[in-house]
Amino acid sequence: MNLPADRLLLFGATGDLAQRMLLPSLCALDADGLLDNDLKIVATARSEMSTRDYRDFARAALEKYLPDHRRGGVAEFLNRLSYVPVDATTREGYDALATEVGAYDKGLAIFLSTAPSLFEPTIEGLVHAGLAQGNVRIGLEKPLGTDLASSEEINDAVAKAFSEDRIFRIDHYLGKETVQNLLALRFANMLFEPVWNATYIDHVQITVAETVGLESRVAYYDDSGALRDMVQNHMLQLLALVAMEPPTSFDATAVRDEKVKVLRALRPIAREETVTGQYRAGAVEGTAVPGYDQELGKDSDTETFVALKAHVDNWRWKGVPFYLRTGKRLPERVTEIVVQFRCVPHSIFEGRGASTKPNRLVIGIQPEENVQLSMMAKVPGLDRDGIRLRQIPLDIAMPDAFSGTVRRIAYERLLLDLIEGDQTLFVRRDEVEAQWEWIDAIRTLWEREDIKPKAYGAGSWGPSAAIALAERDGVSWHDE
Repeated sequence: MNLPADRLLLFGATGDLAQRMLLPSLCALDADGLLDNDLKIVATARSEMSTRDYRDFARAALEKYLPDHRRGGVAEFLNRLSYVPVDATTREGYDALATEVGAYDKGLAIFLSTAPSLFEPTIEGLVHAGLAQGNVRIGLEKPLGTDLASSEEINDAVAKAFSEDRIFRIDHYLGKETVQNLLALRFANMLFEPVWNATYIDHVQITVAETVGLESRVAYYDDSGALRDMVQNHMLQLLALVAMEPPTSFDATAVRDEKVKVLRALRPIAREETVTGQYRAGAVEGTAVPGYDQELGKDSDTETFVALKAHVDNWRWKGVPFYLRTGKRLPERVTEIVVQFRCVPHSIFEGRGASTKPNRLVIGIQPEENVQLSMMAKVPGLDRDGIRLRQIPLDIAMPDAFSGTVRRIAYERLLLDLIEGDQTLFVRRDEVEAQWEWIDAIRTLWEREDIKPKAYGAGSWGPSAAIALAERDGVSWHDE
């Protein structure tokens, strides 16, 4: 068992992620007494500034991004911070950084939020300064490559200095409460696990929809696209959690062993099982928005929408399709998992004029965290003209169910786990590479078959071909 680190080193400490997520998360953890009194936080980036300047910078970020009700103890938190400027492309500054970090009696946790191209020189600088020795663990923020080869290159570079048990690859979706609740739903309730298989489940839908366009991610997104930006990491992790076998225990090795089995069981996608699209000018939430090519300022074949029909070729999921879709400039921002159960084998109510619909479990991840199970119930009445049945929802709104509990953003959990050395919610190398292998095969298919993105209007649910992808199987996307 690792001891909680008494030093936290933040690379990329002036970036957008640090301002919006890392600093607010750490400040909130500190205010709740979850950070050890001895924990010292050293921030570094290329910008030239003093510790006093950085504390002012951090204060401004907290005022902007930390909710009012969680701003207690900001001054005390700022006193934990120090800053050392470092250009990651050279070894200059790393000795000063090591001096500022000082002795880490319990351990050092490093959070690397920089461009992947800087990973290798950063690792070399850490080794040069002696900051990779002893109880040191490193958290890596995505993207971890653009394909399998580049991912392996990054992982090899990190592995030169850090063993796998000290590498924490971050997928912030795994820090979301509802994603973790998926495991509790499956493995802590006798109601679900016995029917969580091909005998009882007809299909699964996973949707990650965004209303935004490129915003500030123009250069990154056009080189990435929806498949690599969303499907490769977030969506495949959600699929793995839905489809995994019960782990022997809730620890890092057991959970990740079962996830990687699912990823390795994914069947290669066929041509008719993929749809790709790119948004054009339209209206989102009543506001006119430009098309992708207009935002980008040039023509591009980068996809902003992907729909896939995936299969997990194992005993539990034989014949059960997993429909995945993600896109930008869609009608609403929503991330959800829909588990559609099969129809009852025989309805005793048909002779009385009543029809039944299959049960459906909807797990909402964002913007609202909830679990909804639809069930059939009888409509009250004397039934003189026949029995009427209606589908009714059983709703569990997580904020209401746990009203006395602090709702935390994903990075609070992930940063605390990094500091404490718990890898359960982090991604192992073989997971990442299994994901990339499947994604690379899809991109190869697109190139070989000359599959180009189909146009769809901003504010719609993507190209009509995405609707047809599901409707060919008698399935409708869960849009209502």
